[in-house]
Amino acid sequence: MARLHDIVFDSKHPAAAARFWAAALDGYAVAPYDDAELARLRAAGIPGPEDDPTVLVEPAGAGPRLWFQLAPEGKAGGNRVHLDLRAPDVDAEVRRLTALGADVRARYDDHAVLADVEGNVFCVFEERG
Repeated sequence: MARLHDIVFDSKHPAAAARFWAAALDGYAVAPYDDAELARLRAAGIPGPEDDPTVLVEPAGAGPRLWFQLAPEGKAGGNRVHLDLRAPDVDAEVRRLTALGADVRARYDDHAVLADVEGNVFCVFEERG
């Protein structure tokens, strides 16, 4: 039986999208760049992490990794897959996410629909016991 390993996002600017999602999700962080990785980027003609065409966001514990890969073509239409998040207080979480750069698209009784810094739609639902 297969297990979920990575979630990959096509992105116009992988570093910016990765920073947004690392800040948006509890227990996630952009993977650090060590000297060897920085040398690999420079050898490929990439000046630094801000221009990296593939940026990894890792969970602190169990959970899927998030990859953001360069896709220079623009986003056409809605996403085919989106993430659903849970938070103890939807209103507070929406305020936090909009401060990170998200945009509110719709509000419903039990959830909010937002878009990330690249227009990828996602939802925030209230946690249930």
